[in-house]
Amino acid sequence: MKNIVDKIDDFVSINNVLLSVSDKSNLEDLVEGLIKINPDIRIFSTGGTYARIKEILGTEKESNLTKVSDYTGQPETQGGLVKTLDYKIYLGLLTEKYNEYHAEDLTRTGAIQIDMVVVNLYPFEKTVSDDTIIVEKARANIDIGGPTMIRASAKNYLRVACMCDPSDYAKLIQELESNKGSLSLSTRFELAKKAFQHTAAYDRCIADYLEKQTDAKMKESYSIVQE
Repeated sequence: MKNIVDKIDDFVSINNVLLSVSDKSNLEDLVEGLIKINPDIRIFSTGGTYARIKEILGTEKESNLTKVSDYTGQPETQGGLVKTLDYKIYLGLLTEKYNEYHAEDLTRTGAIQIDMVVVNLYPFEKTVSDDTIIVEKARANIDIGGPTMIRASAKNYLRVACMCDPSDYAKLIQELESNKGSLSLSTRFELAKKAFQHTAAYDRCIADYLEKQTDAKMKESYSIVQE
């Protein structure tokens, strides 16, 4: 039986943020703005994004920042292959506030509700714009965790905000300032629309690229072992 929801909050306070971006433009303004609005906000992050946020915060405010691996108890795999694909993360993104069974799942696992996701994806389109690129390099630049987080948080616009465009950060901060650290349902819904457009365009770019590659061209990337 699917969860059919009929009771949600208009305004959701942003207390826990999952932040992992390829494009780090305007990141300093976003992070500093979030902490100014809510000094107790918790930011969960990974890899290079974690390092950049730690740099922005300095030692004075580093208590606001947590590595995703420290939260999940699972270290990042070699080369960042798996970082955010974790049960606790997706409970935090997909659970609903007024669902008692979801609340039990959160308690059982020690997971927390994540209120906002800030994610943008590996630059696949830029990568494949180079005509000389081999198929393997293109394949390696296909983002899995990013689209999954975007889709999960956008699906649950009922209580989660999904931000995937750095040019929207200033408007986001402005609304949070106006609403005492909360975002409206209307804003969350508009962000969800934009998020699904973003992942649809991303998948379309990957599909179009792969469709143009011949079997022979693909095999040029590899030393193929014959069983």
